Amino acid sequence: MTVDIRVIRAGQMYRYYLRQTVVGDGRRPARTPLRAAQEQAGVPAGRWMGRGLAALGLAPGEEVTEAQLRNLFGERGRHPYADRIEADRLAKGDSPKKAFKAGALGRRVMVTGVDFVFRPQPTIYLLWALGDEETRRVIEAAHERAIERVLEWIEDEVAVIRYGKDGIYRVRPPGGLVAARFRHYEARSGMPLLHDHLLLSAKGQRLDGKWGSIHTLALHENTVAASALYNELVAAEVCDALGLATEPRTVTPGRRPVMEIAGVPHELIRWTSRRSDQIAACLEDLEHEYVTAVDDDGELKFLPVVSEQARAKLNRIAARKTRPPKQKTQPLAQLRKEWKESAIRTSGVAVDIINSLLEYARAAAAAIRARVAAVVDVALAAVDVTATVFVMNDGGRFHRRHLLAEARRHLALVLRGRRRDPGLDDQIVAAAISTHCLDISEPKTVRGLEAGYRLYTARWALSDLPARRRPPTPAPDPDRRPPADPDAPPGRPDQRAGKWEIPRVQLNYDRAVLARAVVREKLRTTTTTTAVRGRAYDVVAHQQAAMPEQLLAPQPADPEHDDQEQEPGRREAMDLTALRALRESRTDVEALDLTAERLRHLGEAFTAAADRARTTMNRYARRDDADTTHPVHEDDQQAHHPQQPGPHRGREAGH
Repeated sequence: MTVDIRVIRAGQMYRYYLRQTVVGDGRRPARTPLRAAQEQAGVPAGRWMGRGLAALGLAPGEEVTEAQLRNLFGERGRHPYADRIEADRLAKGDSPKKAFKAGALGRRVMVTGVDFVFRPQPTIYLLWALGDEETRRVIEAAHERAIERVLEWIEDEVAVIRYGKDGIYRVRPPGGLVAARFRHYEARSGMPLLHDHLLLSAKGQRLDGKWGSIHTLALHENTVAASALYNELVAAEVCDALGLATEPRTVTPGRRPVMEIAGVPHELIRWTSRRSDQIAACLEDLEHEYVTAVDDDGELKFLPVVSEQARAKLNRIAARKTRPPKQKTQPLAQLRKEWKESAIRTSGVAVDIINSLLEYARAAAAAIRARVAAVVDVALAAVDVTATVFVMNDGGRFHRRHLLAEARRHLALVLRGRRRDPGLDDQIVAAAISTHCLDISEPKTVRGLEAGYRLYTARWALSDLPARRRPPTPAPDPDRRPPADPDAPPGRPDQRAGKWEIPRVQLNYDRAVLARAVVREKLRTTTTTTAVRGRAYDVVAHQQAAMPEQLLAPQPADPEHDDQEQEPGRREAMDLTALRALRESRTDVEALDLTAERLRHLGEAFTAAADRARTTMNRYARRDDADTTHPVHEDDQQAHHPQQPGPHRGREAGH
């Protein structure tokens, strides 16, 4: 995600935000005024945002002062001008207690807000860092407008104030919210990273004029949808202003593709990923410790495989362990000069490409727009969104926010950086719920009756979709156990007992892509509804636009024997012979056109893949029922667990 969220607590505001975040994550010198520290750090002053500013006597775009931040976020939710209000009341003869209460915004709270961090995709901030001044200004303006739009959506659709016993009543803040935005230019590694911290106050005003607290859990629950909206908006703004287009790029095999600006070399993205490489190396060691940790009886403490939930937690731990101290900040002009010099020296990209990066991206955009016609069909999008969410969520149960986030991702994939009509994401969600979703809510509280908390599942049975193959339980292997001596020197297992590969739970996205294709084909052949059998399934341009790289089969090891039957247990999910040539290119720009004949072969491949997946699942189910032990060999590990991105590919790369 490109939008992160964390809670702001009253004491934390002093310890972290007022010392570091407000001055570009640098170390603020003691007794230095806020504006002077920001000027020394080379970052702009913070600015107020949100429709709720009028109730506090503030204006959008007004500079954020230290006293205002301290009162609103550091003093447990007081008025930004609480000092002035309290002094006026004391001057009028009020008691200190009454004067202090006059400067409060309702009850005092410890959680005073949340910190949203907005950052565009790497190819966008690479153009911002390496392009000319006009390109930089255009991208910064698009970045700011996207943040404003996301904040408006949060105000209108997400934020609620809880009040009454146990928070039984929930209302939207009619006057809007209050937020302070701070701009940063670089990552802790010193690499370019345009991003803004949006400090959103937890205080909101109700219709009766009383101040209450925003339910922060609702903000956390909708962070993915907010991230998808921001990605879509900032890419559309940048592409429209600079004449660019986006394309799907696979970062991690088995995960959804990431929409990036077409024409920006992959090597430049790798050049900025020093911090990611450090985290990946640390994560590898943490995963090994996780799967080999034993208790006092010599039994494994955790699962023998790394689940997605465990990997997410370990990734956060790795990020904290490898977090370097912030370097001394510099003015943006000096940073941009050093970034370009570093990219020319160390990225491996030709100098003329770096100096003409915008022109290369525009040429790539022209190739995409000539080949791909962006056609958004609501009926087809509803099928894709529902099938993807159904498979990606455990148990096939989901809420409206999951559909909304996936609808926005779908639009970004199909439109390739073009603008969309307002409300098109909501139309897709409405079509998905009414046509393909089944309401399974059993509300026991008032919150369960709300539309945003209705629980859904798909109208299709899991047996109708291609099954995910479950890895068999590995047999005990002395080479894959931790050392018996707890005092043994630490080291990677491949240095002690041969090659090691960390077992990981297979990702769901490949199965989701296949599932939605199977559902589309099934609905096309079985239903008699005009809306389903009509134009929605005959738009070849839509199929072209929505073709992610996950659908492309890997190149066979022996092209001369490409027509042979696939071996059982092979990791290749589908045999797309008609599309093998597409796999040779890493980007959508270089891909071949998809003709109607190739699409027909693609549909046949989907059907065959579903049959193979179901057969494989049945085979493993029988083995599990029989409780037989299946030894794990190296080939089996390759079949069940996808490789990691970049140079860190587990133990295969010798790490």
